[in-house]
Amino acid sequence: MNSTETRQTFLDFFESKKHTLVPSAPMVIKGDPTLMFTNAGMNQFKDLFLGNAPIKFPRIADTQKCLRVSGKHNDLEEVGVDTYHHTMFEMLGNWSFGDYFKKEAIEWAWELLTGIYKIDKNRLYVTVFEGSKDDHLAFDQEAYDCWKKYISEDRIINGNKKDNFWEMGDTGPCGPCSEVHVDIRDDAERKKIDGKSLVNASHPQVIEIWNLVFMEFNRLADGSLKKLPAQHVDTGMGFERLCMVLQGKKSNYDTDVFTPFIDFISKTTNIAYKKSEQTDIAMRVISDHIRTISFAIADGQLPSNNGAGYVIRRILRRAVRYGYTFLNLQEPFLCRLVSILVNQLGGTFPELTSQNELIEKVILEEEKSFLRTLGNGIIRFEEYIKTLKGTKIISGHFAFELYDTFGFPIDLTQLLAREKNFSVDMESYQEQLELQKNRSRAAASVDTEDWINLETYSPSDFVGYEKLTAASKIIQYRKVKAKGKELFQIVLKETPFYAESGGQVGDTGFLISVDSEPKEEIKVLDTKKEHGVIIHITDKLPSNLYQSFSAVVDAKKRQLTANNHSATHLLHAALRKVLGTHVEQKGSLVSEEHLRFDFSHFSHLTAEQILEIEKIVNEKIRENILLEVKILPIEEAKKSGAMALFGEKYGDEVRVITFDKNYSIELCGGTHTDATGKIGLFLITSEAAIAAGIRRIEARTGEKAITYLYENFVHPVDKLKIILKKNSKDIVPSVENILKENMQLKKQVEHLYQEKATIIKANLPQKIKMINGINFIAEKIDLDSAEAIKDICFGLKSSLKNLFLVLIAEVNGKPTISILISENLIAEKNWNANTMIRELAKEINGGGGGQAFYATAGGTDLSGMASVLKKAENYLK
Repeated sequence: MNSTETRQTFLDFFESKKHTLVPSAPMVIKGDPTLMFTNAGMNQFKDLFLGNAPIKFPRIADTQKCLRVSGKHNDLEEVGVDTYHHTMFEMLGNWSFGDYFKKEAIEWAWELLTGIYKIDKNRLYVTVFEGSKDDHLAFDQEAYDCWKKYISEDRIINGNKKDNFWEMGDTGPCGPCSEVHVDIRDDAERKKIDGKSLVNASHPQVIEIWNLVFMEFNRLADGSLKKLPAQHVDTGMGFERLCMVLQGKKSNYDTDVFTPFIDFISKTTNIAYKKSEQTDIAMRVISDHIRTISFAIADGQLPSNNGAGYVIRRILRRAVRYGYTFLNLQEPFLCRLVSILVNQLGGTFPELTSQNELIEKVILEEEKSFLRTLGNGIIRFEEYIKTLKGTKIISGHFAFELYDTFGFPIDLTQLLAREKNFSVDMESYQEQLELQKNRSRAAASVDTEDWINLETYSPSDFVGYEKLTAASKIIQYRKVKAKGKELFQIVLKETPFYAESGGQVGDTGFLISVDSEPKEEIKVLDTKKEHGVIIHITDKLPSNLYQSFSAVVDAKKRQLTANNHSATHLLHAALRKVLGTHVEQKGSLVSEEHLRFDFSHFSHLTAEQILEIEKIVNEKIRENILLEVKILPIEEAKKSGAMALFGEKYGDEVRVITFDKNYSIELCGGTHTDATGKIGLFLITSEAAIAAGIRRIEARTGEKAITYLYENFVHPVDKLKIILKKNSKDIVPSVENILKENMQLKKQVEHLYQEKATIIKANLPQKIKMINGINFIAEKIDLDSAEAIKDICFGLKSSLKNLFLVLIAEVNGKPTISILISENLIAEKNWNANTMIRELAKEINGGGGGQAFYATAGGTDLSGMASVLKKAENYLK
């Protein structure tokens, strides 16, 4: 059975058991501050488990894209090294929300595995939860009794809390589970050692294939368990492992899920698979990682330097450097694998097909960039090695610098070191790494207490589309500490406050007491959404939590934000009209101050295109188009031409925003102006690339646009007219003449600097101090040109041997230092200009760097220049 048939068989089976089939949620999570990525099939149903959302379908089945590379579930360093861990994987799952429970889940699991997939019953083992004294939980007798109907009791194994109590994180829905394990060893091996003893022992061929989680509890922040409103079933079966079992393989990578990638890599590199452990690992890493990278980009997450984007970039770079190091792939390669993935999975996950071109181009640019970085890092490594005399140990500080600056993983540094018979001071490296992790943890640390319920919880009723003030009461609240600041999160029974989502910032305003005199005002600092719950953030609590409140939104901020949100819709349509229908929204930020719009396009916008886009948007504003809002079934909305955003999860019914059905129709949950005329004016303030194939436009509207025009254009022009004593018609030729004259003067100044530098260079050899056979020059020179000083240094380098040169000068009113060292002294003395300059720069309150033979620094303290020269001479003593 091939992988496509395996997946479809699973879905067909549970559809026959009256399960509704649903599409995979995006792998990149939005609106959940506790998770970056979907790391389990249950993530998209978290609100249902917690009772925060209505249950539309009591039984569901799906295949879910998952990613485990951060937090509790972090398998990254094992991926490719073993044969069964992956970053991105599919999780086949069936779900019951308050419907069936353990009996049916176990019965159907056994029927599918042994009756439909025909897996040998004698190769299967199951585990049940043994209980936990810490959590006051008893042995799972019910699961045990269900299992013994189908499998002999000697194949039912008690599992501890670590293995058989499933938790998504430190808090959240959880419950006991039963795992199904399969022994795929050869018969001879099975006779030698009983498979039962290898269950949960990390044996690569005795593996967990399916986990049946019986979701009963919610883990609170204080560690205690609270019963969920209903009992649920949450199962997850690893698709890749299932394919391995059904295809009779010993490795996931030998199945048709991965062999197309490995075959292509092997053919392209002319390196056979299963000939060398190092090259095999590299091929597996690349084959795994291309899936993760591609799906993340398709779901709207681009590689970047922070958050989820950093994780994706890290995975991409891990794949590149494995190919670079072990397969000699020194040109972009990953991008060539995207078409294989699209052919393989585009039918199941249509986002791959629709985003094919973007995925390829983003990966190509990321590969080019990192290959350059790798090359620079290797050069830096080679330079560093040359400075080491009398030791074969590479500093942990330097190894961490390579990791932090050039993205070098420590194992790559160790590999380069071993090739030259060096070792790395790993203890020092780990200290640096831990310091960085502690800094990151401290920056991101949030201490969240448990919710305190004042009323029986029910989802807040959002009325903010219709009104900006509403009578309400507090349902629950909790305290949150972040970066040393204490805040409170409040949930209201009814709220007009829009919670941050879809790029639109959250509302601010006040909670004003109704029952008390004088009136008490609690400022709402922000509004966010977490697991479907609308949370109002305040810096204090009302004195009486049980009284009634008037929830009042800041109306001016809301209107300005709504204007900008509507302007993004007009902009999106204009971009597609001017640039082409390939343009798709890839992100946005909408606040009361400005709007930011990210979109797919592969070249910069010309001035003419920007002008045309502005012209179209402003025409639509002047037409004063009335807002039309409809709530439609998702399929009907799409048929109407409404644009949906990739990476967003939509419900069965969606909100459709229309500004002229022939111009702009989009799915959107944000707030909008009731007529485009209220936007007033639209002005693009910047346009630039933010990633490969992704551009960003920033713009302002209304009064903010007018203010921007006056501050950046009208007032500066008026000042220029006064300075130049010209009218507006004469400004441009006057400025051009000034620039022309300035260029001529610059050339004259440069010529004077060159003449002066020639004289200084000729005189400096007379200043040589011969110390221990070294030509030492340490002088302050009168030359206000960094480029001319560099020319002097390099000129003396070629004419003087055994040279240690230190020059200080005042450039643009600030102190500068230049160091040059002859190559032979670097080798003989273990000197490094880059290291020296950092020490000397302290004297002028500055910093700098460079190479081992030449480095420069700048500072702010002119009074320290003399001490630089004295300190430099100490290196010769």
